[in-house]
Parts: sequence; C-alpha cells; structure tokens
Amino acid sequence: MITKKLCIVGLGLMGGSLALALREHVDTIVGVERHAATRQLALQNGVVDEVTADFGEGVSEADAVILATPVKSILQLLAELPKFRPEGCLVLDIGSTKAAIHHAMDNLPPQFQAVGGHPMCGKEVAGLAAADGRLFAGQTFVLCRNGRTQEEAAAFALAVVQAIGANSLWLEPERHDLLVAAVSHLPYSVSAVLMRHVAAIPDEFVFPVSASGFRDVSRLAGSDPQMMLDILLTNKTAVLQQMAQYRQQLTAFMTLLENEDETGLRRWLADAQRLHTQYRREKWG
Repeated sequence: MITKKLCIVGLGLMGGSLALALREHVDTIVGVERHAATRQLALQNGVVDEVTADFGEGVSEADAVILATPVKSILQLLAELPKFRPEGCLVLDIGSTKAAIHHAMDNLPPQFQAVGGHPMCGKEVAGLAAADGRLFAGQTFVLCRNGRTQEEAAAFALAVVQAIGANSLWLEPERHDLLVAAVSHLPYSVSAVLMRHVAAIPDEFVFPVSASGFRDVSRLAGSDPQMMLDILLTNKTAVLQQMAQYRQQLTAFMTLLENEDETGLRRWLADAQRLHTQYRREKWG
C-alpha cells in the first residue's frame, strides 16, 4: 500500500482518473469536490470511499494529500493547508505549471513534505465522467523537488507514479514550464486561434468541407477554458516566448510561399516531415 488514507482534492478528469488508478494501492480515498453532482457520481461509481465539499474536513485525517485542481486553486489550497493540518502531511500536486507552485511549497511549514508533479497526459474533455484509470499508463509524469521535498515525499511521489503505470522524470520547475509551454500550451493556443479563424469565415460550408486535418489540429480548442486560463496566466512568460519563436517560423514559411520559392519550400516541408518522424520514433519507438 502506498498510504492508508489519501485525500484527492478535485475530482475532475485528472483527479478522478488518479483516484481510479490508485484504488488498489490505497486503503481509503477521500475526495474533496465542490460540485454536488460530481460528489454523488464519485460515490455511485466507487471512485472514492468518502467525499466532501469541505477542504478542511477532507484533509483532516489524511496521511497524504494530492491537489488536482487548476493551478490558481492549488496555490490557494497550499496557503490554507497549514491551518487545517498544523501537524503536516505529505503533499503532491498535479498542476500543469510548476514555478509558482514550487514557490508556494517552499513556503509550507517544515512539518510538511511536498513534491510538485505533472502527468503529461489528458483529454480535451473535462469532468469526472471522462475519468479513466488507464489515462496515465506509459505516460511521462514530471516531478519537481522543492525546499520541502525530503526522502519520504520523494518516495511517496515515485510510488504513486509507479502504481498508475507512468514513467517518472525529475525536472527543475522552470525547465518544466519552458518545455510544456512549447509542447502543450503553444499547441493549445494555435488550436484555439485556428478554431476562431475558421469559424469566422463567412461561408456556411466551411465546416461541412472540413475533414480529419482540421479535426485533429482543432481538437485542443475543446479544452476546458478555465483550466487553460490558469495555465496560460501562470506560465505567461514562457508561453509568450514560445509564441514569438513560433511566429518567426510562420513568417519564414510565409516568405517562402510568397516568393514561390519551390526549392526552399520543398526543403522546409521535408525538414518538418523528417523532424516529425524523429519525434514519433523518440517518443513512441
């Protein structure tokens, strides 16, 4: 068993999936969820053993707490946690940006042990109804040390990652935020811009003539806006940096096309294809 009593705060897609994946590895799972319908669904489907809307009640007797809410909410919960657990406990978060959370964990009293985490997986749909205990299998789970990461906290985080079938990767929080800005937050932004652009075309047949290309690239535009708002605002600097570099690539592509530089355009496209093949080989084998 990883721990006797685990509290998971936030029973959306990620928190719910984590609860399902950890059912056989924890004696008791307590959920904290503000939405009544979600609390009812969590009990009906056996996602958790107990559930409450009260954060203080949920964490009061837990040996370990996993924070699975949007980033700004995690920051608030970390500030409140010492009031409800003055004796301390193990803490792991699964927020999508890490620098601000890293700083907040540093400020926890010394009786707390904490690790920052981010499972690199998800869906474009939100909510407990979409939760899947297999969501994390084979995926990268980033872990970030902070001033409150002692041996017990690190061991707990690694045990969680192993139990859900993911692969752990320790990164500095700033490095994590820069990398995910490029491979997660920028793709979402591009997808959202594309969706707005195409939807604004004044032609009733724009969606009927669309096919798998538009479907695949626009998929991320369906992500939960509140979750993405927190992510973008708490990783603003890195996201804007990646957007600026993306704009440079787009400008270079546009110049080749405007100049009808067939040789240069063919080379540019072939290089992109080569890089995609390399990505698939390195990521998926």
